Amino acid sequence: MKCFEGVHAEDLDVRPFKFSHKLMGHPALSLANLGEALPALPKDQVFYSSGVLAKDDDFDRAHLDKKNGLSLEKTIETIRTSDSYIMVRSPEAHKSFQDLHRELKADVEELMHGRGIKGEIEGSMLYLFIASPNSVTPFHIDRYSTFLFQFAGAKEVTVFPPCDDRVVPAATAEGFMAQSGARPVWKPELESLGECFKFKPGEAIHIPFISGHHVKNGASDVSISMSIIFNTPQTMALSRAMLFNHKLRRALKPVGIAPRAVGSADWRDMTKAQLWATAAKARHLIRGKRN
Repeated sequence: MKCFEGVHAEDLDVRPFKFSHKLMGHPALSLANLGEALPALPKDQVFYSSGVLAKDDDFDRAHLDKKNGLSLEKTIETIRTSDSYIMVRSPEAHKSFQDLHRELKADVEELMHGRGIKGEIEGSMLYLFIASPNSVTPFHIDRYSTFLFQFAGAKEVTVFPPCDDRVVPAATAEGFMAQSGARPVWKPELESLGECFKFKPGEAIHIPFISGHHVKNGASDVSISMSIIFNTPQTMALSRAMLFNHKLRRALKPVGIAPRAVGSADWRDMTKAQLWATAAKARHLIRGKRN
């Protein structure tokens, strides 16, 4: 593998782990290239906000609800002192990041195949994060798996077990997957259930699919990190099972019955995923005939 070091395929989407990466000094991540690439990207791919966030803030709305009162250019210029947070979605839209994206995608697929999962990863995308010292990424879950690479500054990432009802109730996770407006609620008593990883430039972390996590940047320097997000055929199947559960849970609520949570039995999850896929295909065929 070109980008990873010390990664065990059997741990992919099973548990979080820290490892070393080989991307330090990559030309795409030089300050000169960032200064050229970021302003060239579409404005709807570059989000920035105050970095003074709490663990229970809504991360998805931070750029709307927690504005820092500065322009993007001023935010970049004063990032060391302005308590700000910049997130760039799909920097690979700029040609300078495209080779890096391809290399990372190939490495992830090699890991996936090493775990015995056939096929290709789906929906892979890069995210770039530039944040002032002490910035916080609030507690949240994602609809994908993540590898997060550190390039400057220090960071602490606390990751919680996936599919753990104590951390994120199954109904909340299913609603989040269905984009119903549901999102996990942070409670301080959850902290003891997480595993805290401290890492520095040259190190990285894997955050498994649907694992809750929050991030705190170090106090001494601006943090620059980048992630690749993706789904495997297995996590796509789990997503479909969660969508099935979301519908079923709503249907059964009047009679006081709740479906078994996804993650409790592989055979049950795969059956639900197949039922959801079959129903989606039937809906598609019906819409096609109507049109």
